[in-house]
Amino acid sequence: MTTTPPTATLSGGTVRGTLETGIRRFLGIPYAAAPFGANRFRAPQPATSWDGVRDATEFGPTAPQLPYPGPIGELLGSVRIEGDDILTANVWAPQDAAAAPVLLWIHGGALERGTAALGLYDGMPFARAGIVFVSINYRLGSEGFSVLDGAPRNLGLEDAAAALAWVHREVEAFGGDPGQITVMGESAGGAIVAGLLAKEQSRTLIARAIIESGPLEAQAAHKAGRISVQLAKRLGVRPERGAFAEISPDRLLEARRQHAAGSSPLGGAPGFQFAIDAESLPRSPHEVLPDVDIPLLIGSNTDEYRLWFPPAALDGISALKLLAARLALRIPRAAVQAYRAEFPDASTGEIFGQLATDVLLRAPLTRLARKRTAPTYVYEFAWNSPVRDLRAAHALELGFVFDRLDDPEAQRLAGPDAPRELAAEMHAAWVAFVKTGDPGWPVLGTERRTRVFDTTSATVPQRRTTGLDLLPT
Repeated sequence: MTTTPPTATLSGGTVRGTLETGIRRFLGIPYAAAPFGANRFRAPQPATSWDGVRDATEFGPTAPQLPYPGPIGELLGSVRIEGDDILTANVWAPQDAAAAPVLLWIHGGALERGTAALGLYDGMPFARAGIVFVSINYRLGSEGFSVLDGAPRNLGLEDAAAALAWVHREVEAFGGDPGQITVMGESAGGAIVAGLLAKEQSRTLIARAIIESGPLEAQAAHKAGRISVQLAKRLGVRPERGAFAEISPDRLLEARRQHAAGSSPLGGAPGFQFAIDAESLPRSPHEVLPDVDIPLLIGSNTDEYRLWFPPAALDGISALKLLAARLALRIPRAAVQAYRAEFPDASTGEIFGQLATDVLLRAPLTRLARKRTAPTYVYEFAWNSPVRDLRAAHALELGFVFDRLDDPEAQRLAGPDAPRELAAEMHAAWVAFVKTGDPGWPVLGTERRTRVFDTTSATVPQRRTTGLDLLPT
């Protein structure tokens, strides 16, 4: 039996994809022009239209990046596909979709790694649930988040905004409803979701949003630009668009590799961050999101820090290092005492890790959720992985949300025997939120109700709040 490959007619031309078990898939569709040559360090430009039928059966090129280094590279995979057309979208859609809800997925990777081409991010499970699933690539690292004289700022975020506009404009051709777009991201992808919500023009295109373990704060330009200044000094140039545009992407990556060598989450070279900017991001997302009137699903993992700190690194964190971190972050002594009471068997390194998790992620998301009046659903992912004593580490929930525990990328973090029932439960909750704006448990409210996902899940008052509420804002 032969099946005619599906096509979709877009404003730029017609694309031809593949059909599998009732799901149409279209890969590598440009939503903006290649950001190189004259377009390098410029705002995303319109994609060029094409004649005839464009093949859309392979992922497009990935943004320039290096694999994850060291122990984290054993847990998080990477894909590199050569080419310049990196600003592409991928679509999975039910064959019979008509005015279906839409989910736009934005990958994480500390704003300098990651790609939609990872098998873990396959949209088939969401499409089987009746959702038009879209994933995108965007500019990373120096290409996407440099702060340079003469160049627009937050270019990776601007790429995501262009992709969202493309989805809104084109998704009807795949059977999606442009009025029902949910934007979802994890880690840096979650930060980009927050950034899109903070941008008025993008926010009007979003019906619902999901932020998984995403930082919520943008920095003043001089702080976000420290990495650009340091890289420029290493390269012997000024932090200007013209100078950086003369340097090849691979040379910028090598400079960044040298710059970050020996750094750790405890200190060292700064990373890429959003910059407050009148044109692209006038206010930090954490200031804007309390007043955004759309449903929000937001949460974090119990032991985020265990992805960033291998056991040996945790063992090396002394009481003196914990004290130094506490003073630098203005964490009161009473908060540390509360964390020790919550984790009586924890080492000094583990106490530091829990504080790092909450300062970076859980405290900001909690403050945001408590300020919001629009429906806000909070979760905590608590299932403990048997791999490398990761426990409920950063990014572990992705295999469950996508219901793809058989994928090798998921098994790097979760092992081969992770509970399928939990994956089915989480995936169903995310699908319900995309379709209705309600994942199936109550909003946070004054009781701080939180869905804790574990071998046996439950909706309970938010856990470990004594120390959390003492952390500085």
